[in-house]
Amino acid sequence: MSTPMRSDSRIYSLPRWRATRWLADCGAGVPEDIRVALIGNLYGTLPVFIGGILNTLLVAAAITARSPTPLFIAWLALEIAICATRLAVLIAARRHALAHRPTPTDLNLILSIAWSGSVGYGALISLATGDWVAATLACVSAGAMVGGICFRNFSAPRLCGAMIVLSLGPTIPGALIAAQPLMLVLFFQIPMYLAAMTMACFKLNRMLIATMRAERENGLRARHDELTGLANRAGLVRALEERLSRPGRVEEMALLYLDLDDFKAVNDTHGHAAGDRLLESVAERMRGLLREGDLPARLGGDEFVVLAAGCTSEEAAEFGWRLIEAIGAPYDLGSGTSARIGLSVGIAMAPEHGREAAELLRAADAALYQAKFDGGSRCRAASGDELARLRHLISRSASEPARRIAAA
Repeated sequence: MSTPMRSDSRIYSLPRWRATRWLADCGAGVPEDIRVALIGNLYGTLPVFIGGILNTLLVAAAITARSPTPLFIAWLALEIAICATRLAVLIAARRHALAHRPTPTDLNLILSIAWSGSVGYGALISLATGDWVAATLACVSAGAMVGGICFRNFSAPRLCGAMIVLSLGPTIPGALIAAQPLMLVLFFQIPMYLAAMTMACFKLNRMLIATMRAERENGLRARHDELTGLANRAGLVRALEERLSRPGRVEEMALLYLDLDDFKAVNDTHGHAAGDRLLESVAERMRGLLREGDLPARLGGDEFVVLAAGCTSEEAAEFGWRLIEAIGAPYDLGSGTSARIGLSVGIAMAPEHGREAAELLRAADAALYQAKFDGGSRCRAASGDELARLRHLISRSASEPARRIAAA
């Protein structure tokens, strides 16, 4: 079964055949998300692709017009058939990718190999005829194609190497057939050139993967909390906005805003290292209660959020109380030290309490403040008049949570 991958808004399929999987392989130890992302680069852009096939078609047509022999006519016909098929496959693949349907990646790779073989065949027969005008044009075209192949297909270095050898390698037997002593220099020049360009493909591939790894790690750090590994505020908001902006009806989901009770006492009594261990344990207990599709996040300090997709208000409340029970159990802080904390939970529902991330966070934060005001270790859901009641509570209290909500 093929594995889908994403390239911008398009989703392409990984190759399924053994030979094409080998050709497209980018090496061992490459993370799966990077491995599949590299496949999209092999499709390239439509203007660059059309420029490449027009070049080879024009060269084949010009040489055939100069020498309309069966060998050259067959080459031109082969070029037309391969290029037309490649163009049709590329257009179909792009349409399928946009519709998130399987794409003909195996066929695209095989046609790339065939196209390179056709370029090499043209150089071979041009040299064999002894027509040095045709031979020069064909060989220059093949050499130019090698440069394009190297810089367009190095996402798959094995494919790149095979295409380079097929495009320019046939000039070696062509030079032998030409029976020109000076052409024997190609026996030394071309192998070194092919080796250098193939090595360049592998080097460029390693550089690309290293860059993608760095971008991947930077992206993870930008969207995840370093201590707990949960999503951070940016990652949560991004995920929330993506779900809320999906076409059609907004799916029902709950946003649970969590705040630890008495966490400051743990930090003050046992130190920040113990507090960090407790936060890590809280994150682990949260993960143990999540369903597939739920997103946990740490917003900072002792504030957490769980985005629960496909969740009714009753299920969200039940989930909130389970979190209170699980997180309220004792924690082993090491060296025979234990601690207990409480948990307050505020719940907002989408789309009832908002259709934007900021609205849902404000509604859940207001419900959380109500749970705190009621004594903590409680689960409260936002209601229609939550903000009005919040303003009234703020006017009666100068506590830090009240000031924090007012500022928000």
